[in-house]
Amino acid sequence: MDEKEKRVFGISWNVFLLGIVSFLNDMSSEMIAPIVPAYLTEVLKVGKLAGGSIMGLIESASSLFKVLFGYFSDRFRKRKAFVFTGYALSTLSKGLLAFSRGPLDFLALRLLDRTGKGIRTAPRDALIAESSNGKTGKSFGFHRMMDTLGAVAGPLVVVLLIGLLSYLPRETLYRRIFLLSAVPGLLSLLIIALFVRDRGGEVKKKIAGVSSLKSRSLQLFLAVVAVGTLGRYSYAFTLWKAEELGYTVLQGSAFYALFNLIYALSAYPIGVYSDRVSKKALIGVGFLLSALASLCFAFARDLTVLLLAFVFYGLHMAVIDTVPRAYMAELAGEGEKGTVIGAYHTVVGVFAFPASLIAGYLWSAYSLTYSFLLASAMAFLAFVLLQFD
Repeated sequence: MDEKEKRVFGISWNVFLLGIVSFLNDMSSEMIAPIVPAYLTEVLKVGKLAGGSIMGLIESASSLFKVLFGYFSDRFRKRKAFVFTGYALSTLSKGLLAFSRGPLDFLALRLLDRTGKGIRTAPRDALIAESSNGKTGKSFGFHRMMDTLGAVAGPLVVVLLIGLLSYLPRETLYRRIFLLSAVPGLLSLLIIALFVRDRGGEVKKKIAGVSSLKSRSLQLFLAVVAVGTLGRYSYAFTLWKAEELGYTVLQGSAFYALFNLIYALSAYPIGVYSDRVSKKALIGVGFLLSALASLCFAFARDLTVLLLAFVFYGLHMAVIDTVPRAYMAELAGEGEKGTVIGAYHTVVGVFAFPASLIAGYLWSAYSLTYSFLLASAMAFLAFVLLQFD
């Protein structure tokens, strides 16, 4: 059967395979995500402000490369090479965390991981868009669903490992989990190398520039995204909130699994729905959900409100991590999807760092409540500004 005719559950073969790759890679990433905040503060003895700054810097670093490598993938029409290289760097860095001895080691390896993400994300998203046959929302929804199912599996694996390896000293336990996290990443590399195919060669248009980025509508949307990103924060802050309320690392992992389960179950139907309605309006709903989630985190004092916060946080991420990618792919010219999608990711990354830095400062100087209140205000402001875009 011809490559372009293959379908799995109504999804193109390439999109399906890239979904499996993201499932495995995110399982790898989320095996370490629940223990990273505790590892920073308990083992490496990093303070609150430094912890928030490090997590924000890590989240931002990847995005600084996305527009660059998105552009390169547009120019060379060889997206698979960038996707493979990015995933390989991330897999290597996660395994090597087992041997980190100080904050600088940790930061260097996490930056390597995020650099890998920066290299692969825009080329991969462009490859998904080129393999979608016009159903970008459905394809990105499926991809985010698979990615997030991996994020559900990862913390559950951690819960299992913590139970099985509970006899180990805490530091040794963390390092053992870091090492095991590389295994699913290695499997994802095999899938990319053997089965994923480039589609960029099918686009005949010669790239003369980045004309889509000159669109006023696109520029205004990116400005709104920048404001909305100031209302985002590293997942670590949600786990620190659970810790502040007296929950253990193991219980925090369960909360994080709940968040990812909500995200996973919502992403695909939201993506499908976005192909039928205004993607821009749906993004506005995402900002409102973000504001609501942050308010719940700010005022959570018991289990019920905390659970609601994680549910709204999952719904918000299902919208914001799915629909804008599809929206940007539709706004982009046929020969510059990598560049335009990369520009979106870069804006998110550039503003994610000051967002986490400010959140870390407010936590250190006052309390986590103020961090979440600021995030809620910025998300609501982004919703209002989107109405004038």
